[in-house]
Amino acid sequence: MRKDLTIAAEPRSSRGKNEARRLRVAKLIPAVVYGAGKQPVPVSVSPKEILRILNTGAGGNTIFNLDIAGQENTPVMLKDWQRDPLKESLLHVDFKRIDLNERLRLRVRVVTTGDPRGVKEQGGVYQVVTREIEIECLPDEIPESFQIDVAEFRLGSSLRAGDVPLSGSMKLISSPDQVISHVIAPARVVEEEAAPAAEGVAAAPAAAAEPEVIKKGKKEEEGKEPEKGEKKK
Repeated sequence: MRKDLTIAAEPRSSRGKNEARRLRVAKLIPAVVYGAGKQPVPVSVSPKEILRILNTGAGGNTIFNLDIAGQENTPVMLKDWQRDPLKESLLHVDFKRIDLNERLRLRVRVVTTGDPRGVKEQGGVYQVVTREIEIECLPDEIPESFQIDVAEFRLGSSLRAGDVPLSGSMKLISSPDQVISHVIAPARVVEEEAAPAAEGVAAAPAAAAEPEVIKKGKKEEEGKEPEKGEKKK
């Protein structure tokens, strides 16, 4: 997503830890600008300005202008950034020059809205498998995100990458069959959660990739054993 925003940068001639400390005292951080067939340029920038961009909806997909004093004013994107693991403050950023006439390949968020009917009426479970798809498009047509309403999804319904509506120069790079989210029966959730445990220790590293359960329907409680002291009906 392109924004009418310009961030000032100052060229720097020295590098190393001492230079980084000096910049931090001045409330600046080191950065590098590269790409578009030009030589890399070391610069310094305000971390507050960079965080302002990262905290927008488009985040790292934002295209803005970088004004390097006395050298160039060019459209760029944030290609990489380093944070302090304890303070979460920015330590270093990389900018990539952008040719506005060349297509870019990038990942864009998919945001689903609404409460699926399969959850409210059929007792299903809504799972988000992934929150991004990969597309290719011209820089001026990068979307902030894709908004998809899943309110009419019933049990067994799924949202796939190929269902996301694209426009203009956008081209889908992800597999069209890639599942983004779906409504499934509670029994399937139990099976999916139990499968890694049955495979033993070797399955542990894959645990982080499990789908995210967003909503569970009311039928999940049916057939539950009574608590101690209660009578079966």
